Amino acid sequence: MMQQETSHIHVDGVTKTTMVETKSRIWMMVALFSLLFTAIAGKLIFLGFQSISKNLFVLSRHAEINIRRPDFIDRNGEILAIDINTPSLFAEPRKIMDVEKAITALLRVLPDIDVNLLRKKLSSGRQFESIARELTPRIQKNIYALGLPGFGFETETRRFYPAGETLSHVVGFVDIDNHGIAGLEKYVDMQGLRDLHDAGFGREGNLEPVQLTIDLRVQHALRDELVKASQKFNTKAAFGVVLDARTGEVVAMSSLPDYDPNHPKKATRSLVSMGTYEMGSVFKIFSLALGLDSGKFNLNSRVDAKTPLYVGKRRITDFHAKNRIMTLAEVFKFSSNIGTARIVLALENGSMKSFFSRLGLLDIVDTELPEVAPPQVVKNWTRSNRVTMTYGHSIAVTPLQLAAAAVPMVNGGRYLTPTFLPRSQEEAKELGRRVISPATSDNVRYLMRWNVEEGSGRNAEVAGYRVGGKTGTAQKPIPGGYSDEKNLTSFLSAFPIDDPRYVVLVTLDEPVALPETHGYRTAGYNAAPTTANVIRRIAPFLGVKPRFGQDVAAKLLVAASGR
Repeated sequence: MMQQETSHIHVDGVTKTTMVETKSRIWMMVALFSLLFTAIAGKLIFLGFQSISKNLFVLSRHAEINIRRPDFIDRNGEILAIDINTPSLFAEPRKIMDVEKAITALLRVLPDIDVNLLRKKLSSGRQFESIARELTPRIQKNIYALGLPGFGFETETRRFYPAGETLSHVVGFVDIDNHGIAGLEKYVDMQGLRDLHDAGFGREGNLEPVQLTIDLRVQHALRDELVKASQKFNTKAAFGVVLDARTGEVVAMSSLPDYDPNHPKKATRSLVSMGTYEMGSVFKIFSLALGLDSGKFNLNSRVDAKTPLYVGKRRITDFHAKNRIMTLAEVFKFSSNIGTARIVLALENGSMKSFFSRLGLLDIVDTELPEVAPPQVVKNWTRSNRVTMTYGHSIAVTPLQLAAAAVPMVNGGRYLTPTFLPRSQEEAKELGRRVISPATSDNVRYLMRWNVEEGSGRNAEVAGYRVGGKTGTAQKPIPGGYSDEKNLTSFLSAFPIDDPRYVVLVTLDEPVALPETHGYRTAGYNAAPTTANVIRRIAPFLGVKPRFGQDVAAKLLVAASGR
C-alpha cells in the first residue's frame, strides 16, 4: 500500500514538473511576442509621428507660400493688383542619389541657376530645400520631363500687376513672400494685413478687394502724355497728378522714370510724393491769395512794379518787365516777381508762414502712401526769404503737396488732405478745413482763367473745358546759386474753372528749347501745352462735358465782385 502511495506521489511530481515547465515556456513566448509587438508598435508610432511631422512641415510651408492679399481695383472696378498661383520647385535631398546628375539635368531647364548654391542644397541631407520659385508652366513641364527623383512642386502665390508701369508708384510692389514693400501694398500691410497672416488668418480665403480712387483710364492718359512730353523736350524727368477738387481724391499720379512692379529690381522713387522742388511762379497763386484774403488788397489794387526791388543784397526783377504800376490782376497775368513780393511785404511778418502752414506746405502730407517726403523750408523767415518764397524759391515741396494746396484755391476755400481711398463729398465737407474765404477762391479762379485766356497760360487752353491755371519756371539750384541753363517747368491748373472739378499739375524737369518754342524752355511752351493734352483726353472719361460760347473770366469777375 505504501508502494502504491509512493508510486502515486512519484507520478504526481512528474506531472507537476511538466506543467510548470510548460507554463514557463508559454510565459516566455508571451513575453517574446509582447516585446516583438511592442517593438512593432513603437516603430509604427515613430513612423506615424514622423509622417505627422512631415505633414505639419508641408502644411506650414504651404501656408507660408500661400499668403493671400486683397485685390486692388480702381474706382471703376478695373483690377490693378491680383494674386495668381505659380509653381515652385523643391527638393528632398535625402532622396537624391546622384547630386551631380541632378545638377546637370536641371541646368538644361534652369540655365541661370546658381550652381554652387544648388550643389550645396542638394548635398545638405535635409528634408526640404527650396530650389526655384515663381516658375512658368512651360518650365514646370520641362522639369517634369526630366524624371528626377527627389524633386517636387508646390503651389505658390504671386502678385501680378496687369497695368505694369502705368501705376507702379501708387500700387507699389511685394517681396517674393507676398509681403508689401512699397506703395499701397505696404500701406495695406501697415494696417494689419501682415499681423493677420502671422496669426494664421487670410491665407487661403478670398479677401475683400481694396478700391482705390485711381481711374485707370485717366492714369494711362496722364502717363502717356508725360512720356510724349519727356521725349519731345528731352527731359530728365516728368511727373503729374490729378486731384478731385471736391473730395481731395487722387484720380491719377504718374512719375517718370517709372518701373514694372512685376519685376521691381529696377524700382524708382515717385517724384510726385518723394521729390522736393522749388516750384517757381506757381506759388504766386498762394501769395496773391494771401494778399486778397487779408482784406488789404483786391483785384484792382495798384502795385508798383516800375523798378527792381532790392531786399538786402537781393535784386528782384521781372522776366518780362513792364516797368509800370500794375493792378493785382495784372501782377498775376504778367507773373511779376516785383509786384508779388510787394504785396506780401505789405502784410504782417508772420502772416505768410501761418498761411503756408494752413495750406499744408510746411509739413509732410498725411496720406496713405508711405513714400512721402517732408518739405524743405528755411529756418529763418527773414524779409529776404519771404520775398523769394512769394515766387516759389527758398521753399521746396513735393508736387503732391503743391497740388493739394491748390485745391482750396478753387473749391471755395477748404483744404482736403489728398487720399488714395474713396471719400464722398459729404465726408470731405466734414474733414476739410477752411483756409481762405469763398470770395478769395472766386478771385483766384478769375485770375487763373484770365491767365489762360490772355497770360502766360494761353497754350493750356482746351476748347470747351474752361481751363484756368498758372505757369511756373524755376531755375534749378546748383552749388553757389541757381542755374541759368536748367529749369523745372510746371503748370498748375483746374477745370472747369467756373465750377472746378479737378486740379491738374504737370511738371517737366530740365526741358530743352525747341525751334517751335522760339528758343524758350519756359513753362508756357512745354508744361502748359502738355497739360492741355492731358485735359483734352481725360475730361470725357471724367464726365466733364464741353461748353462753348461763354465768357468765363467775365462771369467769374462778376461773381467775385458781387461778394
